Amino acid sequence: MKNFLFTCLLAISTFGYSQEEKKDSISSKWNVTGQFSFLFNQSSFSNWKSGGDNTIAGNFGVNYDFNFKNKDWNWDNRVITVYGLSNVKGTGARKNSDRFEYNSLLGKKSKKNWFLSFFLNFKTQYTKGFDYKKTPKVAISDFFAPAYLSFGPGMLWKKSDYMKVNIAPATARFTFVTDEFSGKYGVEQGKNTNLALGFRLSAYFKIKLMENVTMQNIIVIYSDYLEKAQNVDLDYQMRFSVSVNKYMSMDILLHTLIDDNASSNVQLKEIFGLNLKYVFHKM
Repeated sequence: MKNFLFTCLLAISTFGYSQEEKKDSISSKWNVTGQFSFLFNQSSFSNWKSGGDNTIAGNFGVNYDFNFKNKDWNWDNRVITVYGLSNVKGTGARKNSDRFEYNSLLGKKSKKNWFLSFFLNFKTQYTKGFDYKKTPKVAISDFFAPAYLSFGPGMLWKKSDYMKVNIAPATARFTFVTDEFSGKYGVEQGKNTNLALGFRLSAYFKIKLMENVTMQNIIVIYSDYLEKAQNVDLDYQMRFSVSVNKYMSMDILLHTLIDDNASSNVQLKEIFGLNLKYVFHKM
């Protein structure tokens, strides 16, 4: 939790700095966009014959993009951090979202919408997660357990900042775990890291369906050449957003994970609620 609070303070301080009227050192070739959001949902029941538990949940998120463009060069960077808690009557508070992710994609234009590229991706979570289906509850994750670091060369197709696909056929992926989780997430027992080499395809599409209605899609597909290449990992996120005004929207978040090193089952998460947000933009 301390790591989460530190990240929030850092993000807020960065936001405050970006609002200063004074001239700073950011070149006009940089495009900086940030969004701070709080997604809230609640369920309440009273004498409801079909049953139901009172629930309240909130998710705090920060999306920070800082992109550089200069002639034939493109360098896109994005930080995504989300942390959420839910409180269900009788079970207490549990986290429902926990994610830190950094993406960096460098491209040198080849022709038209194609670029020679090199990407880097890092992701982990802030706090310990538990399997509540077991009694007593069992820890299944923690900060840097697991953590994933992926990087490699490839080809980027980019039509705009809202429509791009990167193909990296020689991707190195490191998986890190602490001693407590050694032997899980594809890491051999007694070790803390695992190296994989494989094919990675990542895509980002944000489309406007109609006035004030948008859909954002992020998909990552990975296949490990060195072990079970037929078992393809999938990470798909979709955000469907209906804007009410500048500071408010109704959002549906869907997240699907397929990773046999983490679970033999398809992992699904859906969150729906009122999103309070603030967006800043700086050239």
